[in-house]
Amino acid sequence: MVSFFSKGLNQIMLYLGIDVSKAKLHTCLLLGDEGKRKTKVVENTPPGIAALLAWATRQGVTCDQLHVVTEATGIYHESAAQGLFDAGVTVSIVNPAQAKDFARGLAVRTKTDGVDGFVLARFGALLKPKVWQPPAPEVRVLQALLTRREAVAQDLRRAHNRREKTLTAPTPQGIRQSIDDTITVLDKELIPFTN
Repeated sequence: MVSFFSKGLNQIMLYLGIDVSKAKLHTCLLLGDEGKRKTKVVENTPPGIAALLAWATRQGVTCDQLHVVTEATGIYHESAAQGLFDAGVTVSIVNPAQAKDFARGLAVRTKTDGVDGFVLARFGALLKPKVWQPPAPEVRVLQALLTRREAVAQDLRRAHNRREKTLTAPTPQGIRQSIDDTITVLDKELIPFTN
């Protein structure tokens, strides 16, 4: 029988799979080798994380016993992972393709948030994925700056493309002026990122 507990240094780890969406966290907590599990849905917000941790405590699980497994889902998993890590929870962030292949290996064909949470919990219990460490605060600031710079640069390219189109087709002067004004604003916003 496969154990859903991980024991290390007299510590029992329980696995909690979290299917993350923009608004909700659909969770599934494995409660032992007998296949028992509990589910909980909370908001994907700091108060939602606090509610999830309070719920886990009511299940008899402390933060240092909890190993959360979630998928990398754009930006939506980031605040949940950070909040759980800050609370002392072990967190693993796995590649969605790996989780999908794992589900297929379990012959799980249903794709719902609740099932995904269960699959992620099983993934953690069976494969013991690498523990996630959040990036340093300076790295997070740099990532945010780079993301914003790229967004502004893309907006500027689109505005220049719109301006170019106004030169080939009859376009009211007010629209040309609006596009020129947008380019001016975006140029000024991009300057701090290039210094």
